[in-house]
Amino acid sequence: MSKGRILVIDDEDIVRLSCSRTLVPEGYELAMAKNGPEGLKMLEEGSYDLVLTDLKMPNMDGIEVLAKIKERWPSTDVVIVTGYQTVETAVKAIKLGAFDYIEKPFTPDALIATVSNVFRIRNK
Repeated sequence: MSKGRILVIDDEDIVRLSCSRTLVPEGYELAMAKNGPEGLKMLEEGSYDLVLTDLKMPNMDGIEVLAKIKERWPSTDVVIVTGYQTVETAVKAIKLGAFDYIEKPFTPDALIATVSNVFRIRNK
């Protein structure tokens, strides 16, 4: 049985691959999208407990993805993944309902800790 369903939205193949290699062995079920519109379409077609979304992507950035997810699927947790971490961006993301953010490049341990924390609090 899966620990939870996670959708990874990131335009970088290496980030999606890294998330998969880290989280699938931990017991999570992963789906992946290359951009915001593709990720939102996947959310329309199936439910996810958690979305990990990149901040800087073409077409639709992570803040816009976050806002749409919180509007349409408010019970889905969102963690922003960014290589461009600023206090202003972090505050904006948290105000819009992000559970947390993780800075790129991240270690497997940091990713597991962040995701585990989401599910620990979710399952209380």
